Amino acid sequence: MKISFRLAVIITLFVTCLITANTIAVKIVSFGTFILPAAVFVFPMSYIFGDILTEVYGYRVARRVIWLGFGCNVIFVFFIWLGQIMPAADFWEGQAAYKAILGFTPRLLAASFIAYLIGEFVNSYIMARLKLLTHGKRLWLRTIGSTIVGQGLDTVVFTVVAFAGTTSFVPLMIIYHWITKVAIETILTPATYKVVNTLKKKEGYDIFDTSTSFNPFYITDKG
Repeated sequence: MKISFRLAVIITLFVTCLITANTIAVKIVSFGTFILPAAVFVFPMSYIFGDILTEVYGYRVARRVIWLGFGCNVIFVFFIWLGQIMPAADFWEGQAAYKAILGFTPRLLAASFIAYLIGEFVNSYIMARLKLLTHGKRLWLRTIGSTIVGQGLDTVVFTVVAFAGTTSFVPLMIIYHWITKVAIETILTPATYKVVNTLKKKEGYDIFDTSTSFNPFYITDKG
């Protein structure tokens, strides 16, 4: 499949949302009784773009983009770490702040990477399978249904691995974060419909994964 400008834009937005979310997720915010990571509003956008990729271009393309996002995040984290260990200038007073905000701990990195791969692949798989089962109808069922499961798994894995044992708010963080993610997906469903329908018309694609291997590690052209 030739990469069009429109597909390149969706991929770029997907990766940008992912890296942004992983950068600001270290901050925990509070909206009254709602305890959430600061990435709560941007991370669901990566799932929406993932839904669009799977719906329009198919699971094969979505699978490659998921791995591309993973690779880009690894590169980003590596250079953040490299910047941290490089000797700071004597007059620069921001080393402690740099380390506190951008100094990813191994635990946080493990939580982020594992949760991302599990959540994104489950989300894309459900999108593709439901499209076959619904014969391409009820897009809302596919986007919301895949988010409920995919974002649910992502939220549980990330929150437990990253914060278990450090705060008593882990169960509340999971519930509030998951509810917020699903709510954002639901609210933006009309916009998702608009983007999907426009892309299908412009690109001439409406892929059904009837013969696709859903093995997340199988990324050849034939898979």
